[in-house]
Amino acid sequence: MRSWELKRRAGSLFQFLLLLFLVSVAVFLLMELVPGGPVDALLPPDATPEQIAAARSAYGLDDPLFQRYFSWLGGVLQGDFGNSYQTGEPVGEMIWKRFPVTAEIALLSVLLALLIAIPVAIWSAYRPGGVIDRVANIIGSAMLATPSFVLGLILVVVFAMTLKLVPPMGWVPFSEDPGKHIERIILPVITLAAGEVVLFMRILKGDMMTTLQQDHVLSARARGLPTWRILSFHSLKQSSFSLVTVSGIVIGRLIGGTVLIESIFSLPGLGTMAINGIYSRDYLVVQAVVMVCAVGYIFVNALVDLSYPLLDPRVRKVKAS
Repeated sequence: MRSWELKRRAGSLFQFLLLLFLVSVAVFLLMELVPGGPVDALLPPDATPEQIAAARSAYGLDDPLFQRYFSWLGGVLQGDFGNSYQTGEPVGEMIWKRFPVTAEIALLSVLLALLIAIPVAIWSAYRPGGVIDRVANIIGSAMLATPSFVLGLILVVVFAMTLKLVPPMGWVPFSEDPGKHIERIILPVITLAAGEVVLFMRILKGDMMTTLQQDHVLSARARGLPTWRILSFHSLKQSSFSLVTVSGIVIGRLIGGTVLIESIFSLPGLGTMAINGIYSRDYLVVQAVVMVCAVGYIFVNALVDLSYPLLDPRVRKVKAS
Protein backbone atom coordinates (compact mmCIF):
# COMPACT_ATOMS: atom_id res chain seq x y z
CA MET A 1 0.00 0.00 0.00
CA ARG A 2 1.39 3.40 -0.96
CA SER A 3 2.41 5.93 1.66
CA TRP A 4 -0.16 8.49 0.47
CA GLU A 5 -2.90 5.92 0.91
CA LEU A 6 -1.73 5.10 4.45
CA LYS A 7 -1.63 8.79 5.34
CA ARG A 8 -5.11 9.35 3.92
CA ARG A 9 -6.59 6.45 5.85
CA ALA A 10 -4.80 7.45 9.05
CA GLY A 11 -6.16 10.98 8.65
CA SER A 12 -9.67 9.69 8.08
CA LEU A 13 -9.43 7.46 11.16
CA PHE A 14 -8.21 10.39 13.26
CA GLN A 15 -11.11 12.57 12.06
CA PHE A 16 -13.54 9.73 12.81
CA LEU A 17 -12.27 9.30 16.38
CA LEU A 18 -12.09 13.06 17.01
CA LEU A 19 -15.66 13.54 15.82
CA LEU A 20 -16.94 10.74 18.04
CA PHE A 21 -15.08 12.21 21.02
CA LEU A 22 -16.59 15.65 20.43
CA VAL A 23 -20.07 14.13 20.04
CA SER A 24 -19.67 12.21 23.30
CA VAL A 25 -18.55 15.33 25.17
CA ALA A 26 -21.36 17.43 23.71
CA VAL A 27 -24.16 14.99 24.52
CA PHE A 28 -22.79 14.34 28.03
CA LEU A 29 -22.67 18.06 28.84
CA LEU A 30 -26.06 18.77 27.27
CA MET A 31 -27.71 16.09 29.38
CA GLU A 32 -26.19 17.74 32.46
CA LEU A 33 -28.02 20.95 31.50
CA VAL A 34 -31.41 19.25 31.42
CA PRO A 35 -33.47 20.30 34.48
CA GLY A 36 -33.81 17.57 37.07
CA GLY A 37 -31.99 14.26 36.96
CA PRO A 38 -32.40 10.48 37.10
CA VAL A 39 -33.04 10.55 40.82
CA ASP A 40 -35.93 13.02 40.39
CA ALA A 41 -37.60 10.61 37.97
CA LEU A 42 -36.97 7.54 40.13
CA LEU A 43 -38.05 8.80 43.56
CA PRO A 44 -41.51 10.04 44.55
CA PRO A 45 -42.07 13.80 44.95
CA ASP A 46 -42.14 13.47 48.76
CA ALA A 47 -38.72 11.76 48.96
CA THR A 48 -36.63 12.88 51.89
CA PRO A 49 -33.20 14.52 51.46
CA GLU A 50 -31.63 11.38 52.91
CA GLN A 51 -33.31 9.19 50.26
CA ILE A 52 -32.21 11.55 47.50
CA ALA A 53 -28.63 11.58 48.77
CA ALA A 54 -28.57 7.79 49.05
CA ALA A 55 -29.89 7.36 45.49
CA ARG A 56 -27.38 9.83 44.05
CA SER A 57 -24.57 8.03 45.82
CA ALA A 58 -25.78 4.63 44.63
CA TYR A 59 -25.74 5.76 40.98
CA GLY A 60 -22.46 7.64 41.27
CA LEU A 61 -24.08 10.99 40.56
CA ASP A 62 -22.16 12.67 43.36
CA ASP A 63 -18.85 12.09 41.60
CA PRO A 64 -17.21 15.04 39.80
CA LEU A 65 -18.41 15.68 36.25
CA PHE A 66 -15.15 14.74 34.53
CA GLN A 67 -14.81 11.58 36.59
CA ARG A 68 -18.32 10.48 35.58
CA TYR A 69 -17.63 11.29 31.93
CA PHE A 70 -14.38 9.33 31.68
CA SER A 71 -15.88 6.46 33.64
CA TRP A 72 -18.76 6.32 31.16
CA LEU A 73 -16.40 6.71 28.18
CA GLY A 74 -14.18 3.92 29.44
CA GLY A 75 -17.18 1.61 29.60
CA VAL A 76 -18.31 2.59 26.10
CA LEU A 77 -14.84 1.79 24.69
CA GLN A 78 -15.26 -1.69 26.17
CA GLY A 79 -18.75 -2.06 24.71
CA ASP A 80 -20.53 -1.35 28.00
CA PHE A 81 -23.06 1.50 27.83
CA GLY A 82 -24.15 0.93 31.42
CA ASN A 83 -27.57 -0.01 32.76
CA SER A 84 -30.77 1.98 32.41
CA TYR A 85 -31.66 3.98 35.50
CA GLN A 86 -35.33 3.17 35.00
CA THR A 87 -35.35 -0.54 34.17
CA GLY A 88 -31.88 -1.74 35.16
CA GLU A 89 -31.59 -3.38 31.72
CA PRO A 90 -28.21 -3.11 29.97
CA VAL A 91 -28.42 -0.19 27.54
CA GLY A 92 -26.44 -2.11 24.93
CA GLU A 93 -29.08 -4.84 24.85
CA MET A 94 -31.83 -2.22 24.54
CA ILE A 95 -30.09 -0.70 21.51
CA TRP A 96 -29.46 -4.12 19.99
CA LYS A 97 -33.20 -4.82 20.09
CA ARG A 98 -34.30 -1.44 18.73
CA PHE A 99 -31.63 -0.52 16.17
CA PRO A 100 -32.86 -3.01 13.52
CA VAL A 101 -36.29 -1.33 13.54
CA THR A 102 -34.89 2.14 12.87
CA ALA A 103 -32.30 0.89 10.38
CA GLU A 104 -34.88 -1.08 8.40
CA ILE A 105 -37.25 1.86 8.15
CA ALA A 106 -34.45 4.24 7.12
CA LEU A 107 -32.96 1.92 4.48
CA LEU A 108 -36.31 0.94 2.96
CA SER A 109 -37.39 4.60 2.85
CA VAL A 110 -34.25 5.62 0.95
CA LEU A 111 -34.54 2.62 -1.37
CA LEU A 112 -38.18 3.41 -2.17
CA ALA A 113 -37.34 7.07 -2.72
CA LEU A 114 -34.54 6.13 -5.14
CA LEU A 115 -36.73 3.67 -7.06
CA ILE A 116 -39.25 6.45 -7.68
CA ALA A 117 -36.89 9.39 -8.10
CA ILE A 118 -34.35 7.91 -10.53
CA PRO A 119 -36.66 7.07 -13.47
CA VAL A 120 -38.69 10.27 -12.99
CA ALA A 121 -35.54 12.41 -12.85
CA ILE A 122 -34.03 10.71 -15.92
CA TRP A 123 -37.12 11.30 -18.02
CA SER A 124 -37.60 14.84 -16.71
CA ALA A 125 -34.02 15.65 -17.70
CA TYR A 126 -34.49 14.07 -21.11
CA ARG A 127 -37.81 15.84 -21.71
CA PRO A 128 -37.71 19.03 -19.59
CA GLY A 129 -41.04 20.80 -19.57
CA GLY A 130 -42.89 17.67 -20.60
CA VAL A 131 -45.95 16.18 -18.92
CA ILE A 132 -43.95 13.99 -16.51
CA ASP A 133 -41.66 16.87 -15.60
CA ARG A 134 -44.57 19.24 -14.90
CA VAL A 135 -46.51 16.68 -12.88
CA ALA A 136 -43.38 15.78 -10.89
CA ASN A 137 -42.75 19.45 -10.10
CA ILE A 138 -46.32 19.97 -8.88
CA ILE A 139 -46.31 16.85 -6.69
CA GLY A 140 -42.80 17.66 -5.46
CA SER A 141 -43.81 21.16 -4.40
CA ALA A 142 -46.77 19.73 -2.51
CA MET A 143 -44.53 17.20 -0.75
CA LEU A 144 -42.03 19.88 0.25
CA ALA A 145 -44.83 21.95 1.75
CA THR A 146 -46.15 19.02 3.81
CA PRO A 147 -44.26 18.09 7.00
CA SER A 148 -43.58 14.39 7.34
CA PHE A 149 -45.61 14.02 10.54
CA VAL A 150 -48.62 15.65 8.85
CA LEU A 151 -48.31 13.29 5.88
CA GLY A 152 -48.05 10.36 8.30
CA LEU A 153 -51.26 11.36 10.06
CA ILE A 154 -53.04 11.77 6.71
CA LEU A 155 -51.93 8.29 5.60
CA VAL A 156 -53.14 6.80 8.87
CA VAL A 157 -56.56 8.45 8.55
CA VAL A 158 -57.00 7.50 4.89
CA PHE A 159 -55.48 4.03 4.56
CA ALA A 160 -55.77 2.68 8.11
CA MET A 161 -58.86 4.25 9.67
CA THR A 162 -61.03 4.94 6.59
CA LEU A 163 -60.11 2.28 4.02
CA LYS A 164 -58.81 -0.15 6.68
CA LEU A 165 -56.18 -1.53 4.32
CA VAL A 166 -53.39 -1.65 6.91
CA PRO A 167 -53.15 -1.40 10.71
CA PRO A 168 -52.73 2.19 11.96
CA MET A 169 -49.76 1.49 14.23
CA GLY A 170 -47.78 -1.14 16.08
CA TRP A 171 -44.92 -3.45 15.21
CA VAL A 172 -44.57 -7.15 14.43
CA PRO A 173 -41.06 -8.56 13.82
CA PHE A 174 -40.48 -10.12 10.41
CA SER A 175 -39.41 -13.37 12.05
CA GLU A 176 -42.80 -13.72 13.77
CA ASP A 177 -45.12 -12.92 10.86
CA PRO A 178 -43.73 -11.55 7.56
CA GLY A 179 -47.18 -10.53 6.31
CA LYS A 180 -48.12 -8.49 9.37
CA HIS A 181 -44.62 -7.05 9.45
CA ILE A 182 -45.01 -5.68 5.91
CA GLU A 183 -48.47 -4.32 6.72
CA ARG A 184 -47.11 -2.28 9.62
CA ILE A 185 -44.02 -0.97 7.87
CA ILE A 186 -45.67 0.28 4.67
CA LEU A 187 -47.03 3.58 5.98
CA PRO A 188 -43.90 4.64 7.92
CA VAL A 189 -41.70 3.89 4.91
CA ILE A 190 -43.96 5.82 2.51
CA THR A 191 -44.11 8.75 4.93
CA LEU A 192 -40.33 9.05 5.15
CA ALA A 193 -39.72 8.30 1.47
CA ALA A 194 -42.14 10.98 0.23
CA GLY A 195 -39.97 13.87 1.33
CA GLU A 196 -36.73 12.31 0.09
CA VAL A 197 -38.12 11.57 -3.39
CA VAL A 198 -38.28 15.28 -4.15
CA LEU A 199 -34.71 15.86 -2.99
CA PHE A 200 -33.29 12.94 -4.97
CA MET A 201 -35.29 13.78 -8.07
CA ARG A 202 -34.20 17.42 -8.23
CA ILE A 203 -30.54 16.66 -7.59
CA LEU A 204 -30.36 13.91 -10.21
CA LYS A 205 -32.36 15.89 -12.75
CA GLY A 206 -30.00 18.87 -12.51
CA ASP A 207 -26.91 16.70 -12.90
CA MET A 208 -28.47 14.71 -15.74
CA MET A 209 -29.34 17.84 -17.70
CA THR A 210 -25.72 18.95 -17.46
CA THR A 211 -24.37 15.54 -18.46
CA LEU A 212 -26.68 15.26 -21.46
CA GLN A 213 -25.00 18.34 -22.94
CA GLN A 214 -21.47 16.96 -22.70
CA ASP A 215 -19.47 15.89 -25.73
CA HIS A 216 -19.41 12.15 -25.09
CA VAL A 217 -23.21 12.05 -24.82
CA LEU A 218 -23.67 14.15 -27.96
CA SER A 219 -21.21 11.81 -29.71
CA ALA A 220 -23.22 8.79 -28.59
CA ARG A 221 -26.36 10.37 -30.01
CA ALA A 222 -24.58 11.08 -33.29
CA ARG A 223 -23.55 7.42 -33.53
CA GLY A 224 -27.22 6.46 -33.31
CA LEU A 225 -27.12 4.64 -29.99
CA PRO A 226 -30.53 3.85 -28.46
CA THR A 227 -31.92 6.49 -26.11
CA TRP A 228 -32.21 4.05 -23.19
CA ARG A 229 -28.52 3.18 -23.53
CA ILE A 230 -27.46 6.83 -23.64
CA LEU A 231 -29.54 7.69 -20.59
CA SER A 232 -28.54 4.67 -18.51
CA PHE A 233 -24.93 3.94 -19.40
CA HIS A 234 -23.56 7.23 -20.71
CA SER A 235 -25.41 9.69 -18.48
CA LEU A 236 -26.82 8.15 -15.30
CA LYS A 237 -23.56 6.73 -13.94
CA GLN A 238 -21.67 9.97 -14.38
CA SER A 239 -24.54 11.99 -12.90
CA SER A 240 -24.84 9.88 -9.76
CA PHE A 241 -22.08 11.40 -7.61
CA SER A 242 -24.29 14.00 -5.96
CA LEU A 243 -27.15 11.51 -5.62
CA VAL A 244 -24.95 8.92 -3.90
CA THR A 245 -23.53 11.56 -1.55
CA VAL A 246 -26.95 12.87 -0.57
CA SER A 247 -28.31 9.34 -0.20
CA GLY A 248 -25.61 8.56 2.34
CA ILE A 249 -26.36 11.75 4.24
CA VAL A 250 -30.09 10.98 4.20
CA ILE A 251 -29.58 7.42 5.51
CA GLY A 252 -27.46 8.72 8.35
CA ARG A 253 -29.97 11.44 9.12
CA LEU A 254 -32.93 9.06 9.09
CA ILE A 255 -31.21 6.63 11.47
CA GLY A 256 -31.27 9.33 14.11
CA GLY A 257 -34.19 11.37 12.84
CA THR A 258 -37.21 9.07 12.82
CA VAL A 259 -38.44 10.26 16.22
CA LEU A 260 -41.77 11.73 15.08
CA ILE A 261 -42.54 8.90 12.68
CA GLU A 262 -41.80 6.25 15.30
CA SER A 263 -44.04 8.11 17.74
CA ILE A 264 -46.92 8.39 15.26
CA PHE A 265 -46.81 4.71 14.30
CA SER A 266 -45.76 3.37 17.75
CA LEU A 267 -42.57 1.78 16.48
CA PRO A 268 -40.03 0.43 19.00
CA GLY A 269 -37.00 2.10 17.43
CA LEU A 270 -34.13 4.27 18.59
CA GLY A 271 -36.17 7.46 18.27
CA THR A 272 -38.82 6.26 20.70
CA MET A 273 -36.10 4.96 22.99
CA ALA A 274 -34.37 8.37 23.03
CA ILE A 275 -37.61 10.27 23.71
CA ASN A 276 -38.50 7.96 26.61
CA GLY A 277 -34.98 8.39 27.94
CA ILE A 278 -35.27 12.19 27.86
CA TYR A 279 -38.65 12.19 29.62
CA SER A 280 -37.41 9.84 32.33
CA ARG A 281 -34.01 11.57 32.67
CA ASP A 282 -32.35 8.28 31.72
CA TYR A 283 -29.08 9.89 30.67
CA LEU A 284 -27.25 6.69 29.81
CA VAL A 285 -29.94 5.70 27.31
CA VAL A 286 -29.89 9.06 25.53
CA GLN A 287 -26.09 9.17 25.40
CA ALA A 288 -25.93 5.66 23.97
CA VAL A 289 -28.51 6.39 21.28
CA VAL A 290 -26.68 9.53 20.17
CA MET A 291 -23.35 7.70 20.01
CA VAL A 292 -24.80 4.82 17.98
CA CYS A 293 -26.44 7.27 15.54
CA ALA A 294 -23.16 9.17 15.18
CA VAL A 295 -21.24 5.98 14.43
CA GLY A 296 -23.88 4.91 11.91
CA TYR A 297 -23.83 8.30 10.20
CA ILE A 298 -20.03 8.31 9.87
CA PHE A 299 -19.95 4.68 8.70
CA VAL A 300 -22.53 5.25 5.96
CA ASN A 301 -20.71 8.32 4.66
CA ALA A 302 -17.42 6.38 4.66
CA LEU A 303 -19.09 3.81 2.42
CA VAL A 304 -20.22 6.63 0.15
CA ASP A 305 -16.63 7.84 -0.22
CA LEU A 306 -15.52 4.32 -1.10
CA SER A 307 -18.19 4.08 -3.81
CA TYR A 308 -16.89 7.02 -5.87
CA PRO A 309 -14.18 5.01 -7.68
CA LEU A 310 -16.81 2.43 -8.61
CA LEU A 311 -18.94 5.09 -10.26
CA ASP A 312 -16.07 6.66 -12.17
CA PRO A 313 -12.60 5.03 -12.55
CA ARG A 314 -11.14 8.49 -13.12
CA VAL A 315 -11.44 9.07 -9.36
CA ARG A 316 -8.90 6.32 -8.77
CA LYS A 317 -6.54 7.88 -11.28
CA VAL A 318 -6.81 11.27 -9.57
CA LYS A 319 -6.03 9.73 -6.18
CA ALA A 320 -3.09 7.83 -7.60
CA SER A 321 -1.56 10.83 -9.35
